[in-house]
Amino acid sequence: MAGSLEAKVILVTGGGSGIGRATSLLLAKQGAKIMIADYVPDSAMKTVSMIKEAGGTADCFAADVSVTKQVELMIAKTVETFGRIDGAFNNAGIEGRMGTDTASASEENFDRTIAINLKGVWLCMKYEIPQMLKQGGGAIVNTASIAGLVGFEGNSAYNASKHGVIGLTKTAALEYAQKNIRVNCVCPGVIDTPMVARIMDSGQMNQDDLAKGEPVGRFGQPSEIGEGVVWLLSDASSFVTGHSMVIDGGWVAR
Repeated sequence: MAGSLEAKVILVTGGGSGIGRATSLLLAKQGAKIMIADYVPDSAMKTVSMIKEAGGTADCFAADVSVTKQVELMIAKTVETFGRIDGAFNNAGIEGRMGTDTASASEENFDRTIAINLKGVWLCMKYEIPQMLKQGGGAIVNTASIAGLVGFEGNSAYNASKHGVIGLTKTAALEYAQKNIRVNCVCPGVIDTPMVARIMDSGQMNQDDLAKGEPVGRFGQPSEIGEGVVWLLSDASSFVTGHSMVIDGGWVAR
């Protein structure tokens, strides 16, 4: 498993399923040592098993990224296990409750969605960056969304959180541009993940409408997002920071 990230240590939050799992497998294939963090321990352990079965190196830690102490412990565990953190994919997120207009949406849903999707990314960077500064540098990729670039009716909390991730990414990129820490984000379109399946199963969004929104005529695969993340975490993207990489099958080109 040698490649563009040989011997690098990468932390992946939300690594127990979907984009996080697929990306973790790709990162390991490129030689990285992976710390999988996820709110669901069994899912994280499953990803670790998949990486090890493929010949890679990985460990896991159960964490809710909206809780400061758990994020702090997650960083400490990664350093304790692998000695450093060269890269981070801050990917953990929830869809929250969709299909409700702004005036009718609940405060509880707004607070929880913002806490995981936006505050969680900020907390991860808050504790990742000092470790990277100690080491002399690193690379961070955050998960935003096309919902961070355009509006979706009935989706105020999720949209607000993902617009916020893009803002956080740009700000941190500027702050650490001369300290050898690059910060970028990916903006996935509609991807074939458990999250999207839950949205469709709940009736909050319709499969046909989602598919029609993709000019390429299909949902994306988690690994197609992962390929972008691998590049952004590798030295191949050494002149790229503050960038929001859109991987969406052409959705926002309309």
